[in-house]
Amino acid sequence: MSDELAWETLSSTVAYECPGFEVVHDDVRLPDGTETDFDYLTEPPAVVILPLVAPEHRADRDVREAVVIEEWRQAVGRVNRGLPVGSVEDDDVDLETAARRELREETGYEAGAVEALLSTEPVNGIANSVLHYFLARECAPAGDQDLDEVESIRVDTAPLADLRAAALADDLRDGRAVTALAHHALTERGLDGD
Repeated sequence: MSDELAWETLSSTVAYECPGFEVVHDDVRLPDGTETDFDYLTEPPAVVILPLVAPEHRADRDVREAVVIEEWRQAVGRVNRGLPVGSVEDDDVDLETAARRELREETGYEAGAVEALLSTEPVNGIANSVLHYFLARECAPAGDQDLDEVESIRVDTAPLADLRAAALADDLRDGRAVTALAHHALTERGLDGD
């Protein structure tokens, strides 16, 4: 059964492709019968990890900390502070495997436990992107980063309360990080110890 708001796709082609994403051009028929076109970005699903540092690796055992990254973002022309994020790869057995791999590659940390938080379509008006969020607990340094050739990432830790305050003060601009922190704060997970 189709929804009365659904568009009918008449044809679909890839208008542009590059590593990481494609731009798709669709010819469509709207519910009122109008024929037009629509372009959107398509990319593989990705994982976003909120990594909580194990107590024995914190600067202050009583202050919960998260592993954060800083990375240049060309589209906005500045260094972005955020969380580990990466595309799901073909050899990832499942999303948890992808989350553990991305955490290790981007930060050099490994998680004792990983749990799914939520999945979102952050910009479904212009892209088919799907982000799968994970909470990683008991994170500890485990070695060097294993970055992709186009990545240059600085790793740090920060008190969870400071990150939440930065999000509220509009000082943490990465939408993926803000979503993870907000979800964590709004659920009982935000009240649990780690």
